[in-house]
Order: sequence, then C-alpha cells, then structure tokens
Amino acid sequence: MSKMKAAIFVEKNRIILGEKPIPDVGPRDALLRVTTTTICGTDIHILKGEYPVQPGLTIGHEPVGMIEKLGRDVKGFSEGQRVIAGAITPGFFSNACQCGFCSQDGAGTPHGWKPMGGWRLGNTMDGCQAEYVLVPDAEANLAIVPTALKDDEVLMCPDILSTGLAGAERAEVRVGDTVAVFAQGPIGLCAAVGARLMGASTVIGVDRLPARLDVARRLGTDLVVDASKSDPISEIMRLTDGRGVDVAIEALGTQATFEAALRVLRPGGTLSSLGIYSSDLTIPYLAFAAGLGDHRIVTSLCPGGKERMRRLLAVVGSSRVDLRSLVTHHFSLNRIEDAYELFSHQRDGVLKVAITP
Repeated sequence: MSKMKAAIFVEKNRIILGEKPIPDVGPRDALLRVTTTTICGTDIHILKGEYPVQPGLTIGHEPVGMIEKLGRDVKGFSEGQRVIAGAITPGFFSNACQCGFCSQDGAGTPHGWKPMGGWRLGNTMDGCQAEYVLVPDAEANLAIVPTALKDDEVLMCPDILSTGLAGAERAEVRVGDTVAVFAQGPIGLCAAVGARLMGASTVIGVDRLPARLDVARRLGTDLVVDASKSDPISEIMRLTDGRGVDVAIEALGTQATFEAALRVLRPGGTLSSLGIYSSDLTIPYLAFAAGLGDHRIVTSLCPGGKERMRRLLAVVGSSRVDLRSLVTHHFSLNRIEDAYELFSHQRDGVLKVAITP
C-alpha cells in the first residue's frame, strides 16, 4: 500500500511527522495532492489539548492542491485541476443538491437542503498537513483556482479570510459603520478587511504588537490602537467622541478582549465573537449595561462550500484583497515540527506559515 508523509497528533503537546496510507477514494470524494497548506490557531488549541481530537489524526484544514483522483460520481471537475476546499466541508442529505451554496448552517440556500458534517478535515477525519488529503463531497466543496493566482494568494481563503469576513457579515456591518477589531492576528486582520469590504467607514485595529499594527495599516485599517501603550477602551471612546463603535469584533479568545469589546459598543451595537476560548467567559453587568444596552452578541464559524470559496477567489482575483503579507514564513512538510514550534510560540514575528510537501 502506498504511503504518504503526514503531521499526526499523538497526544497533548505532541504532533509529529509520520507516515500513513494514501487514502482510498470513495464515489463522491476527491484525492488532492497538497501543494500548499498552513497551520491554524485552532491546530495550536489541538496541540495544547484545549480542543479534543482522536490520537492518530492528521491535522490541518486549509488545503490548496491538485486533483489527483476523482470519485466516479463527482461531476464538473477533472484530474489535474488546481483547487481549494474550505475548512468547513458540508455534505448534503440529497444527491439532488451539489450546488455548494449551502454553508454549515444551511440557511439561505436556494435549494433548501440542510447540510450535514461541517468541520471535518483535521477534526473528525484526516486533514491536509500531508502529501495528500481526501476531500469528502467533492462536488460541493471544491473550487477551481484561477491560473493567474499563486498558492500564497489564495491560501487564506479556505479558513482565515472566510472566518474573518464572516465576523463582519454576522455583525451585519453597514455602510458608514465604525468597527473596532480586537487583536490583529490573521483572523483579526481579515475581519478588518471584511468590515471595509462591507462598507465600514472607519475600522480601528487593536493589538499590543507594533509589527501587527503595521500590517493592519498596510491592509487598509484606518486607525490603530497600541494596547501596550494606552487603554484601548478609553482610546476608542476618545476616537469616537464618546459614542462608541457600531460593531466590535473579538478575534483573540480571551476574557479581557471580550470584555473590552463589550465596553466600547454604542447602545444597540453588536459584538461579533471570532476568538476560540479555552476557559469560561463571564459577562460583567456594567460592561453589558446591565442588560439594558440593546446589545447583540453573535458568533460565527468559517463558512464553507464551493460557492463561498468561489466568491472569495473572485475577491482575491479582483485585487480587492491581497493577503500575501500574512504569509511570513515558509516550511517544507519535512519540517512541520519546526513550523509548529515557531507558530505555537509566536516567535520571529510569525503571522502564518506556508507548508509545502
């Protein structure tokens, strides 16, 4: 049986490069030869034991690759095409719908089908930090990458860009809104980009690292607040003349940033939570205006499906978004353990690492 190299979760604080059989292809699947992937913050939560997965699982959910083999029932694609698949890979109850419009919540789909599955790659089935990855329900989940776009240009589409944009979409950012984004890591940077795409007139980025604030400025964030030098709540209230922001997006996953996002909301404002939390959250009654502030708290998961991926590729291809600056480091798959060591400790100004088998 043919083997492949893969990043395998062994136990808490241990992901190794090992070997696994190349997956068999079912009738609705596609086998991708991975050309580029990356490490997500969620993978670090898995590494630290903060999000449980089964030992022996191949990690990773952000694939760019070439179709190596197609299942017999997959239509509209051919072997040799370069594609991406979203981190969320919805499947469908009916063979009648393979449109890819449906995301993980099943809402607003033209055919009305409810999806099943959701986050499977690197969670409930083997993921893409490997030489090959099996994509389930391929016809609903693959999107063809335009030949003019390089892997690094589309690498954020499967997860980071989709998630960041979802944070702005779920908050229903409107033309003329003022939006504060707490934490300018990859998700927060993409949330700020998403807010601008949706029409926000002022986007305020908050972080403690000057290098990340510099990236935020280059990506179009209007104002930045260095939380290591000033209290972000006071500074945002000053910048908004005491009004507060229409939308606050929390992209770090800590009690402090969640609470700060609440405190800078105007009456009737929305907090959009994108952070992954590793402990219980509390909502202080004063920060929540004792429940009388008409505030709204929303969460979102990374929307997937081929239509979502097609739209994101179109945005990148139109030059409305250029996220290549988020890829700060490159590693071969052979050095995946070094890549995890760097990324998990956030050394050397890392934002995202590109992994190439």
